[in-house]
Amino acid sequence: MMKILMYVCLIVVTSCTFASQSKPTIYVAKEQRPLYDRDLFLYELLQQALIAAEYDVNIEHVKVHPHQQRTLMALSKGRVDLHWSMTSPAREKLAIAVKFPLFDGLIGKRVLVIHKAHYEQFKSITELAQLSRYTAVQGHDWPDTKILASNGLEVKPIANYQAMFDMVLAKKADYFPRSIVEAQSELASQNNPALMIVPDYYLSYPARFYFFVNKENPELATKLAQGLKKMRESGAYHDLLVRYFDIDMLSSSHMLPLTNPFY
Repeated sequence: MMKILMYVCLIVVTSCTFASQSKPTIYVAKEQRPLYDRDLFLYELLQQALIAAEYDVNIEHVKVHPHQQRTLMALSKGRVDLHWSMTSPAREKLAIAVKFPLFDGLIGKRVLVIHKAHYEQFKSITELAQLSRYTAVQGHDWPDTKILASNGLEVKPIANYQAMFDMVLAKKADYFPRSIVEAQSELASQNNPALMIVPDYYLSYPARFYFFVNKENPELATKLAQGLKKMRESGAYHDLLVRYFDIDMLSSSHMLPLTNPFY
């Protein structure tokens, strides 16, 4: 009897191991920097969407350089299967864009991170022409950099993420526009009382943030689209969004609209 029991246990363990090995593995890019609420939301959304699509896979993370364009190039060369990014026509040529707006358009709602010493100057701004007197910092390979510049705003392109906060602190740049889904957790992480978010207004332009999938893995793109659609229809997507992000500021401040010629 004992031999039979051991044999059954061996079969179960072997079967589980084989099942795990037989599942497809997807390689998800993971930037080498601290993770914020925005990132944690996307990792959870990815998992929930795959479950909703009944697409059982192993997920492995591949460390990549924290530059969006380099990661998308890694996607195009087959080094990773999936990452996420704000979209642009050029980026959609590098990989398959799963055209579900991951932040429901909130990625284009940009609050201004400034040095507290400059708040008196910034709070009186009511139109874009006034903001154009000041200098913003943005990532050198971010689509936002071109969007802001195309609207007549002065922008310094910077390669290093932390350096952008440091430049605002050192008063070498006037403001750092961040999405409403990014700013609060990033500011908490900086833990510097000299930094603040301008509460009176925000920039707004059409923008979409998508999952991007390696062109050699169209099945993954299809399954993700199916899972995300199911989540929206069931309300699970909205529930996840409001669990991660506090967007009350948008209803208590006024909007400065920008155009996005790359949308």
